[in-house]
Amino acid sequence: MSNTEADPEIPVLYSDQQLCIVNKPAGIGVQPDKTGDRSVIEILSRSIGKEIHLVHRIDRPVSGALLFAFDPTTLRTMNEQFRQRQVHKIYWAIVEGSWDPDQKLLEHRLTHDARSKKARLTDPIGDEKTAKLQVELLAKGDRYSLLKVIPEGGQFHQIRAQLAAAGHPIKGDVKYGARRGEKDRSIALHARSIAFHHPATDRKMETIAPPPAAPLWLTLLGTAGLSA
Repeated sequence: MSNTEADPEIPVLYSDQQLCIVNKPAGIGVQPDKTGDRSVIEILSRSIGKEIHLVHRIDRPVSGALLFAFDPTTLRTMNEQFRQRQVHKIYWAIVEGSWDPDQKLLEHRLTHDARSKKARLTDPIGDEKTAKLQVELLAKGDRYSLLKVIPEGGQFHQIRAQLAAAGHPIKGDVKYGARRGEKDRSIALHARSIAFHHPATDRKMETIAPPPAAPLWLTLLGTAGLSA
């Protein structure tokens, strides 16, 4: 991305004195990386006009709810909520094939292969390191299924690897076996919502991020009777 290009829009879903939540577009990195492309944290910090702190990450090709803190105290509090698994995230995914509605829980043992930048399945499962993924079928199309997925643990590429291991890679996710990629290198995985206790008020709050306005998303959401 050249320096003369305008920054892409990063929609702000919620903001107050302590934190903000944005709807990250697919294809934009959360932090600066070796590509030199402008990242969400750079764009948002410039538009808001002050330093921000990244609380958690979502992969570059993924869209959806992303949380930032405005001060170190809020960052520490939110990091502790993540460590205690008090932050709840829901994802929507469009996967290849026809998902079996009776398949509602995936369990695998995953390791992070840093060389290939992939999550790989290993044995055994059944201990505290087992990655679990709750899955609910929302809609079926001719070639794709729309799923609601809730990860337990938040391991590296957990959702992408587990859905692929079940025989249903995420649309566009060629790294994990999808038939073809997308021109913008996005994948059909969206961080739909994030819920937690506000670090200043302890009030339970949930923020919902609209999914991409792509035709397949709209078609499958319509089939499911859901709105964006």
